[in-house]
Amino acid sequence: MRNRSNRKVPVLSLTALAVAAAMPAFAQDNLPDMGSSSEPWQVDTYYENHTAFRGRDNTGKVVGLSKFRNTLQVEADKKLSGGWVFHSVLRGSWDGVYRMNKGQYGEDAGGSIGAQSTLGGSLADVPWGSTSPAGPLGYSAVAGLGYPGSANNKFMDAYPNNPNEGLRVLGDRWHNVNGGVAFATPVRPCNVDRRGCTDFGGYGDKNTSELEFPEFNSRLDFIREAYVKNSLDIGGGQELFLKLGKQQVVWGRTDLFRVLDVINPVDYSRNNIYDELQDIRIPMWIAQAEWRMGASESMQDRNLQLIWNFDQFRANNLGQCGTANVALDAGCFFRGMRTLWDYGGTVSNFANVGPDTYLATNFGPGQIGLANVNLPKWSLANTQIGGKFEGVTMGGLNFSVNALHYRSQLPSLHGGKRAINSFTGQYQDAWPYLISFDMHFPRVNLLGGSMDFQSEALGAAFRFEGAMTWGEEFANTNRPELYSKNRVWRSVIGVDRPTFVSWINPHRTTLFSAQLFWQHIFDHERVDGGVGDRGIPDFKDNFIGTLLMKGFLAGDRISPQLIIARDFRSRTHAIAPALEWSTTDKLKFTFGANFKGGSNGGNSFDDCRSCNPFAPYTAGTYPGDPMTAYSRGLSGMEPLGRFRAGPIGSAIREDEIFLTMRYKF
Repeated sequence: MRNRSNRKVPVLSLTALAVAAAMPAFAQDNLPDMGSSSEPWQVDTYYENHTAFRGRDNTGKVVGLSKFRNTLQVEADKKLSGGWVFHSVLRGSWDGVYRMNKGQYGEDAGGSIGAQSTLGGSLADVPWGSTSPAGPLGYSAVAGLGYPGSANNKFMDAYPNNPNEGLRVLGDRWHNVNGGVAFATPVRPCNVDRRGCTDFGGYGDKNTSELEFPEFNSRLDFIREAYVKNSLDIGGGQELFLKLGKQQVVWGRTDLFRVLDVINPVDYSRNNIYDELQDIRIPMWIAQAEWRMGASESMQDRNLQLIWNFDQFRANNLGQCGTANVALDAGCFFRGMRTLWDYGGTVSNFANVGPDTYLATNFGPGQIGLANVNLPKWSLANTQIGGKFEGVTMGGLNFSVNALHYRSQLPSLHGGKRAINSFTGQYQDAWPYLISFDMHFPRVNLLGGSMDFQSEALGAAFRFEGAMTWGEEFANTNRPELYSKNRVWRSVIGVDRPTFVSWINPHRTTLFSAQLFWQHIFDHERVDGGVGDRGIPDFKDNFIGTLLMKGFLAGDRISPQLIIARDFRSRTHAIAPALEWSTTDKLKFTFGANFKGGSNGGNSFDDCRSCNPFAPYTAGTYPGDPMTAYSRGLSGMEPLGRFRAGPIGSAIREDEIFLTMRYKF
């Protein structure tokens, strides 16, 4: 429900503004001494404004302002006694888009929606939660567990606690329903509309001020880094390096793709996948020790690193539904599913009652949707440990061997759980194939490595990362629990080559950097369900390529660049031109754009409306016994097509232009 009673800036906003305004005061004379060393503080302060404008989405409407983020960042270093050094980065930001474009992302976002039925192959609109006629077959169906019995043959006139306002159809920004399943998702901030608001791992339940000031929260995210470090001489030309505090631990050698670089979760809500990883990693409280062994007879250098992430678990921030950056549109899927569980709702094209005929179906609370979110609590057993050995051979080959035991930062949905039996009114456990889910974050083990080397003959540098994981979980409609555990291999090959391009700059090289990412899922399941495939929606083998071209002009003060990314299996791409202009050593402007293209036409997948156990609604005309629960493979874009579309395909209607201004005080 909408709540307009509090139109003033909340206390949290005022506190955040006060802290942000005070940040520049962290100058040499104002910071605490922190030790007996007479060394002064080294302080740098940055201000950045990022303004973005988005064009038409799939609905045909211009989105407008999608980002007005103002960021203040202070980096402070201090030498302490005994060789210790303290380093900190404080960052606070305010994004005005929630008030400046509140019709898209604020208190006025969304509106009333309708559902859809398919009648003999023709699409028909059905009003939300009503008994309006849906063609010659009458009214929308109402599903219930415990068939057979007339208790299921009811119609729902309305949802008294789930009004038809502040809603969007799930996925409407990037695809059409086209006869597939679809349902509502609330899109207003959680102080305006609480429906579906749940902590999905650090996001999903934020009010307006928390969205505007994302770093000012209970996890103190405005402290980007705060750690002490030291190198201790242990004799024999060897050192023990120690680093303790809130930090980022970077294991990867490649850009964009995270193969080994999975110690810190990532905040995709800041700018989806398009910001530098150093700006969107979520720092964690970590203890790090590195034994720097030095050279040997066969090696130029050797290091052994151990890390202990003792912080409370954090998931990747995929973006709250109703905000501008929702990776994979997953936050909207989760919020919509949670709303279905708590309040009930209408699902388009669900009940199969005849050839090419699927009726919009009304569900009551506690029948389908997202029931529980099981975030790992802090315990010693839930902390994460890892180790890395790295070295440099006499031939100049840099390599590492990495191992990590951690929690998956992406959620897994376990289906086939429980729902309300329509006869008893009580929860009944273990309905096979039931699209009632609990969210989990499974334990994962990783073993991998990396290497890079220079080729003088080719004038290029080559980079490689690879990792095998055990314990990851994937949606799998071929299983009664609707998920499976699979081993996964991921790897990236990259090459960087500075090349003279005379028409860009005959006196300065242009950088070309290319990467190819490969993901392979072992024991991948995809079988013919009779009317379509069922199993794991993610491709067994997926390939994504990127190409960066970056030039340097006017004494390196002007730098044009072009980034191209292609998801070969989803057949979608992103093209991002940009121009950086450093007007002075302190002031830099970046003007750029991000355009997507391609087709999502082949990215639909089994939507589980034929899974049962709502027999015979869900299997009336499909092959096999209609009273037996299993998926027949009927497909649509929702909800699993997003995993095939990937981060590019699910954002295919989010073309943007942007201007960034960055100033160093």
